Amino acid sequence: MRLTEFQELMHTEFGVARADALLADHVVPALGTTGAAAIDAGVDPRDVWRALCADFDVPRNRW
Repeated sequence: MRLTEFQELMHTEFGVARADALLADHVVPALGTTGAAAIDAGVDPRDVWRALCADFDVPRNRW
């Protein structure tokens, strides 16, 4: 998944301000770090997206 697609999904699902805050501040248990740090470390944005969706009970059909 491209980073631009990831950002679009985040902004659509959570809203711009909340998505940006979640990415920077929420430690994703499955990743052991924040979404932003995971992406910076080379984790595929798709994996970050799925982990955030699981944490925030996003319906599976939108993963």
